[in-house]
Amino acid sequence: MRDSLTRDSLTQDRTSPSPVTTPQTPVAATLHQRSFDELGTPLHDATFCVIDFETTGGSPTECSITEVGAVKVRGGEVLGTFQTLVNPGSAIPPNITMITGITDQLVMRAPEMATVLPSLLEFIGGSVIVAHNLRFDMGFLKNAIHRHGGPMIGNSQLDTLALSRRLLAGEVPNHKLGDLARRLRLPHQPTHRALEDAWTTVDLLHYLIERATAWGVTGLDDLLALPTIAGHPQWKKLKLTTTLPRSPGIYQFHDRDNRILYVGKATDLRARVRSYFSSDQRRKVAQLLRETDRITHQECRNTLEAEVLELRLIHEHQPRFNKRGRRPIRPCYVRLTTNERFPRLTIAKKPTGEGITLGPLPNRKEAAAVIEAIQTAMPIRRCNTRIGRNYVPREALCTAAQLGIAMCPCSGAISEAEYSEVVSLVAQALSGNPELVLERLERRMFDLATDERFEEAASVRNEAATFARAVGRQRRLMMLDDLHGLVLETKAGARVELGPGGRLPGELATSLDEALCVASWLERHADSVRLVATDGKLASTFPGLPNFKAREKTAA
Repeated sequence: MRDSLTRDSLTQDRTSPSPVTTPQTPVAATLHQRSFDELGTPLHDATFCVIDFETTGGSPTECSITEVGAVKVRGGEVLGTFQTLVNPGSAIPPNITMITGITDQLVMRAPEMATVLPSLLEFIGGSVIVAHNLRFDMGFLKNAIHRHGGPMIGNSQLDTLALSRRLLAGEVPNHKLGDLARRLRLPHQPTHRALEDAWTTVDLLHYLIERATAWGVTGLDDLLALPTIAGHPQWKKLKLTTTLPRSPGIYQFHDRDNRILYVGKATDLRARVRSYFSSDQRRKVAQLLRETDRITHQECRNTLEAEVLELRLIHEHQPRFNKRGRRPIRPCYVRLTTNERFPRLTIAKKPTGEGITLGPLPNRKEAAAVIEAIQTAMPIRRCNTRIGRNYVPREALCTAAQLGIAMCPCSGAISEAEYSEVVSLVAQALSGNPELVLERLERRMFDLATDERFEEAASVRNEAATFARAVGRQRRLMMLDDLHGLVLETKAGARVELGPGGRLPGELATSLDEALCVASWLERHADSVRLVATDGKLASTFPGLPNFKAREKTAA
């Protein structure tokens, strides 16, 4: 046992009982899930708690802990130690005694785990839990918490075994703690006693952190991700991310000829780009990283500016790894004609001209889907026959009229007065009362579902979602048109300023893509920003639209 202990130590004698704590006492009250900001903490400010358990065997559910050792460190300074024997409540197998030297007589007067657990969890607190072969030690800790009560821990965790396998691959024959301690000449050597093994793991942790800094590891989030990142085929290119800041902005991957391969946006540039080496499993990422020779970035004042700048750069450079947003939107509109006897729905390129329009819509395919949604809800004509004053009626009805789903005037059986009632409803739906369409589609959807015609019901649901999306897009752009100036503040304290029409500061004009980007950002962040000042209206006079997204299946 280490003789000299630092301040805040919670050291216990190997044979003395712990302070009395009943099994019903809530445990893990001080443990919490690390926030995003905490993960960005510099390594010298991060607190690590290295733990080690001696046990009666290898199964957390069938075996018990016989000794606990823990060392808490921060910035190379020891904050405290925790050590105690534990009465397992059962006999210790002879082979375990031969390895650890812990006998039944030695633990006979030791406290049980129910007594030790609250003090141990208090000692760990909110620190990062570290162990060599973390899965083994965490298995016993979680089982003890489950057995003796208390919420499961949510601390960040680091396995020095996994870290060693990445950073020392090819340098050592194996990654057992004892062999690493001898080869690396660590100050402590493991003895199969909890506290001494924990001290050895502390030495190994500090050694591995020093090695990791060569690969641009400067923060806690970098270190936690390194065991996975270091296994990536292109992990040595992590050096390209060393200068990336932890701030909003855009990043660009360049090839050897300085061509831009990919443009992306990020709330945290450093974390996002480094994630390509670990958590990003998209099919093209491996190829992207193989071709990448340089990574550049540009910081932005807030995430909105990052989104708009990303859009502009994609349009300008057309990076071949960017699939979305490469082509500017060429909008189209759904128009209800008013310059003919029997108005109908058409697709128009511009919102100007006679008639009532809904849009903009991103392409003709979506415009056609909106028209289909309206036609499902309203019996407006579907044929394109021009019906003038001298029109001669057909002998046979068009297909839609024959099926009874449209009031088509091509047969001459429908009067202008009768048809005008349908036109009036469609006009109202396009002019601010979309519920006339959505409510009909919703009733149709439920009727089909009741009749167990589920595929048809899903089709109607999709039509309703398309129509609601089109109306929502139009309303967001109308709201931007009413703005003459806006100042917001995000939860992170970032200031967001918009000029007339939702333009960013200094911009004289904005494209439709950028306007939709701004409108979408405002909607997504509506509940997480504070309004500082506005010149105009930052609200809609229309009621909210229903959500027609498909529900995910839940396990029984």
